[in-house]
Amino acid sequence: MKMRPGSQTGFLLCGKEWIEGEALDVRSPWDQGLVGKVTAATRADARQAVHHAVASVRRTRALPRWKRREILEDVAAALIEQKERFAQLIVAEAGKPIRLARIEVDRAVLTFKTAAEEAARLGGESIPLDLTEGNGGRWGLVQRFGVGPVLAITPFNFPLNLVAHKVAPAIAAGCPVIVKPAPQTPFTALALGEVILKAGWPEEALAVLPLANADTAWLAEKEDRIKLVSFTGSAAVGWELKAHSGRKRVLLELGGNAALIVHGDWKDLDDAALRTAHAAFNFAGQSCISVQRVFVERSIFQTFLWKVVEIAAKLVVGDPSNEATEVGPLVNSSEAERVEAWVKEAVESGAKLIAGGERKDSILTPTILTATAPGMKVRDEEIFGPVLAIEPYDDFEEALAAANHSKYGLQAGLLTRDSGRILTAYRELEVGALIVGDTPSWRLDPMPFGGVKDSGLGREGIRWAIDEMTEPRMLVMTGNG
Repeated sequence: MKMRPGSQTGFLLCGKEWIEGEALDVRSPWDQGLVGKVTAATRADARQAVHHAVASVRRTRALPRWKRREILEDVAAALIEQKERFAQLIVAEAGKPIRLARIEVDRAVLTFKTAAEEAARLGGESIPLDLTEGNGGRWGLVQRFGVGPVLAITPFNFPLNLVAHKVAPAIAAGCPVIVKPAPQTPFTALALGEVILKAGWPEEALAVLPLANADTAWLAEKEDRIKLVSFTGSAAVGWELKAHSGRKRVLLELGGNAALIVHGDWKDLDDAALRTAHAAFNFAGQSCISVQRVFVERSIFQTFLWKVVEIAAKLVVGDPSNEATEVGPLVNSSEAERVEAWVKEAVESGAKLIAGGERKDSILTPTILTATAPGMKVRDEEIFGPVLAIEPYDDFEEALAAANHSKYGLQAGLLTRDSGRILTAYRELEVGALIVGDTPSWRLDPMPFGGVKDSGLGREGIRWAIDEMTEPRMLVMTGNG
């Protein structure tokens, strides 16, 4: 596959690169330069991909565990070998700073390595059935089998690792998979698809299709041969997709507006402020667990606020290909305009702009607000930009209530040394995960990941995703014969 700027690349279907059809421009978020052209897949192509996926189910289910493990290990090895190639693709397509892009490749390696381990461990259990009179000699065996074809719909912000989080568990489970990458970032997914096929995964069991959003919705709604839809993206789109997916299993990893609580007994405020600034502003805040709301006990509020302001002012903003850059562009200028408008709206409603708020094209400088309130979009919605609201609190229960005052519930962070407060927060906070001693932006790829309320349905993280992509099947032996 050619990856030079201006080249045209088709989608992957049965291992072939198709270039007929409408060519779509993929442009850099940084300077709008042409990254390349990709061929748009059609509904007919999607039907063909499903046909091949269905035909391959028996083959993928029959792949022995050692072979699935070997394929996944080979993919991990190839990503290590091609680390810089993939990192540069991520920079070009997503505008992610190069240092963060390399970290994403490392995370994808861990994702595939973990999936390889889980593929080898995917087992079952024996169940005694000689429990009542007349059933002597009966016993049962339960094993998990792949559900069948998986439709994986992925976003732009982690164009390698979030594809990996759907494809690697599917391979481990023995499920054919059709990947619909974000329109902004098809090349990374296509490159990963080629690596997977080269590692030995059956060609007919993988497709990477740059479909239009409407055609993807049609595929999820109308194509009953797809057994599971795994979607990562906005809450509005995800829940709409679920509503129209019929009997299919649906796995949703949606948005958030993550909260961090900093209590007065936390001594290392320098480290806390540093972690907070990076968790809020790295990659321009374009992460579902980017810190958006911080609640700080009033006794340390001013100290903490100005430490974050000082650190944010020193962050390097600009060209994502620059080794020093920490805050790159938003995915396009319209997103930067939206975030800028939300900040201005908040200020007009009484919020105080402490730092940042300056936009040029797709770049928005790290922005810090205080005196925000529920009802403001910067507090209630997922901003998906480099904007942070920092507010004081007087009582710990007040902080918990403020963190819970959200339609989202993905992850939260807590900085306190008090075990009682930790256990109270663990019990009371309505989130998929509570991160103690760090920001809510911390994540290790093998852990279960997902949220409550509008933040999603089900869990990713390799072992949990495999559970979602498999179903138990019972074998009863009678002991007769």
